[in-house]
Amino acid sequence: MNAEKELKKKEIFKAEISNNFSENDTENIWGDAVLRLQTMYDDHENLPKGVKRHTDGFIFPAAAIYLAIKEYDKEKAFGIMQKVMKEKGEQSGKGFARFVSIPFGKRLFLKLWDIISHKMFSDTAGFSNVFYPKQRGEFRMDITRCPYDTYLTELGCPELTRLFCENDVYAYGNLPGMEFIRTQTIGAGGSLCDFRLRIQKK
Repeated sequence: MNAEKELKKKEIFKAEISNNFSENDTENIWGDAVLRLQTMYDDHENLPKGVKRHTDGFIFPAAAIYLAIKEYDKEKAFGIMQKVMKEKGEQSGKGFARFVSIPFGKRLFLKLWDIISHKMFSDTAGFSNVFYPKQRGEFRMDITRCPYDTYLTELGCPELTRLFCENDVYAYGNLPGMEFIRTQTIGAGGSLCDFRLRIQKK
């Protein structure tokens, strides 16, 4: 993986960094993030393909950016990450909202989510997961082991796990005609992340 190429996809973070630091400091922070990310890639190049789908595109870039910002200002670093990740989650949520608003969109969304989740959040992707029996108009699972928690803890920034957990709320918490239910997350100190999405009864 090429760190510089990957971080070009994450320049929304760089834009927010530039709102908080001088132009020179922003370039230095970004350059440091590139170096950190490349080291993470090199140190973890033999991870399974399913795990790398999460580490290479999400976990490692976030960690590299966050740790680079922390070198300049520990107080600002978490807030910058939180703001940008919330914006990205809300943007995803708007797209999902449009999808579930089409005819039969809610049931199709649940069907697709069931298929995708069994691949994206499986053992081969570094997760331990309880998938509950299918019920009409509902999808439910519990994540009991998460690579986001595993690798962010390894990299010294476990607090970022909570932000990834919160992304679910922003993405699925405001879908028209649907209800997203969560009682705990690993990122906030829970024993698991429960995930329940169901069509609201009329």
